[in-house]
Amino acid sequence: MLASVILAAGESRRMGSPKALALFRGVSFVEYLADATRHARVGVMRIVLGSGAEEIRTKLKVDPAAIVVNPDWEQGQLSSIQVAIRSLPPGTEGMILCPVDHPLVSANLVSQLIKQFDASGKPIALPSYHGHRGHPVIFRASLYDELLAASPDVGARQVVWAHEQQIAEVPTEEEGVTLNLNDPETLKKAMGGGSV
Repeated sequence: MLASVILAAGESRRMGSPKALALFRGVSFVEYLADATRHARVGVMRIVLGSGAEEIRTKLKVDPAAIVVNPDWEQGQLSSIQVAIRSLPPGTEGMILCPVDHPLVSANLVSQLIKQFDASGKPIALPSYHGHRGHPVIFRASLYDELLAASPDVGARQVVWAHEQQIAEVPTEEEGVTLNLNDPETLKKAMGGGSV
């Protein structure tokens, strides 16, 4: 069983309003990612909130049990990953990490990532668009301790770099895996349908 983890704890300064609630194709970023990561292999979902958690929690149309709050969200994304890991039930084989500002991924891509993750046996699986690595990233449970011990300054990249030779890369034509929608202008371009 895999866990889907949506990281939505940041302050969203550049967006001007919570990214978790930003709309794409009529649903919030969080709900869009929750739909994209629904899969037979995914048995647990965690949505990590931080800044403005109470306001966001009341507006999301998701299972309230999936929401966990990172009280230390100001310490950065790694702290949210660590909160998610500590909240997972025993027995998860890995987690699909989805930053909320990379919402433009399809269920088909997630399915391909899971398939490659299972087939390769490698500890990390991630998509690449024209040679550029993107999100979401699947980490095997054997790496949870390394993620819990990683340096806050480097974050999860420290674990990716440490296992450079053990990564299953899934080439994709979905530019969304590398698109960081963290300001209104980028979101507007994506909504225009240009390259997404």
